[in-house]
Amino acid sequence: MSKVNMPENLQTTSRDVDVADDVILDPNCDPDNPVVVDYDRVVDAKQCIGRGVVRTPCTWSRMSHNLGIDIFFKKEFMQFTGSFKDRGALYSLLKLSDEQRRGGVVTTSAGNHAQALAYQGRKLNIPVTVVMPMQAPLVKVNSCKDLQATVILHGQRFDEAKSYAMAYGKKHNLLYINGYDHPDILAGQGTIGLEILEDVPDVDCIVVPIGGGGLVAGIAAAAKHIRPEIKIIGVESQKCPSWTSAVNNGKPLPCPISKQGAKDSITDGLSVIEVGVNSYATAHPLMDKMVTVSEDYVCTAILQLMEFEKSVVEGAGAAGFAAIIAGLLPELHGLKVVTVLCGGNIDITTLGRVIDRALMMQGRLCRFNCIISDRAGGLAEILGIVADGGASIKDIMHDRMSLPSFVYKTSVRLTVETRDKNHARSLREKLEEHYGSDLNWKAE
Repeated sequence: MSKVNMPENLQTTSRDVDVADDVILDPNCDPDNPVVVDYDRVVDAKQCIGRGVVRTPCTWSRMSHNLGIDIFFKKEFMQFTGSFKDRGALYSLLKLSDEQRRGGVVTTSAGNHAQALAYQGRKLNIPVTVVMPMQAPLVKVNSCKDLQATVILHGQRFDEAKSYAMAYGKKHNLLYINGYDHPDILAGQGTIGLEILEDVPDVDCIVVPIGGGGLVAGIAAAAKHIRPEIKIIGVESQKCPSWTSAVNNGKPLPCPISKQGAKDSITDGLSVIEVGVNSYATAHPLMDKMVTVSEDYVCTAILQLMEFEKSVVEGAGAAGFAAIIAGLLPELHGLKVVTVLCGGNIDITTLGRVIDRALMMQGRLCRFNCIISDRAGGLAEILGIVADGGASIKDIMHDRMSLPSFVYKTSVRLTVETRDKNHARSLREKLEEHYGSDLNWKAE
């Protein structure tokens, strides 16, 4: 494999171009002339990409018994770069002209599309420049560096990074490839729909996470053509409801809620301010339902997938499953359902926080403050109640300074591990019986 000659492949910021007054239209994503991607284009994508991507499994889950749903997971986190984006990236690069290949491409991404384009570009000897928001996960930034892409960190949100990338591409004569709206990207992602129906031909519903909309557009175009009665349900984070905003407005527009929520979302792969015009034109007429899910349930979904599927997925990848366990889709009871685990690139430090948050949601991790005697035996007394209640102490901290009027009392903060919500409730009742109003139990 030949090595692409690249410039310095990481900049923390860049002043190479001025984007303040330079609004550039992407000719492949024209809001006045959107492209509706059809089944034939998806089939062509499948034939072109061939063995250039992983043919990921779509497996039945034993969680089906508890959920009352025959649930299957399409495990796209098993792609080489950890997400479904490998598919569209490869197809879009294969469709370039010889001149475009020599010049190279530029794109914007929160991480997954950037990694996929960098990986496929390296294989095809096509130079790739990616512009990522400043808050992009470090694991994704480092991955792009390792794949020899030129990486530019710019802006606090996706739209700011995109504006910079468009101007950068114009200045350096690079083709811009929109990671969620270029027609070839949509067709490449649609190959997932073809594979799902090969593996689960009688599936009743496919639940798809939505960011910019490229994934749901491609899957819907493929699946609805083969099996018109199949239901397509989209899921997005409550922090970034850009698709819902587009539906309410009748067309894609910048979503003000997403502008505020994107930088703090655990579903960073879905953090798109304005959904794609081609994606919307393709998917909206084919979709049967759209829901938004709380990020607390996304955390819970990540934990359950780790425990029961032995699968580590990122927030975006768990969003579809999160909607199911949150009870947002009761109509799926008794049906055969596939949800796409679309990505697995999550920072280890983020994963630790997610696990703690999910454990609290499930009542398996509890935190409380309590005022106890600071004389001999005071601490042993509360520890004895916790031990007798069958809980395990994870962390304990004294705070004598917050009780200046009580020389012989102290405040303690305990974090304890319990089996479930019923166990946590039982422990709380025992502590309240002994300490009354001196106990301050932290809500989940």
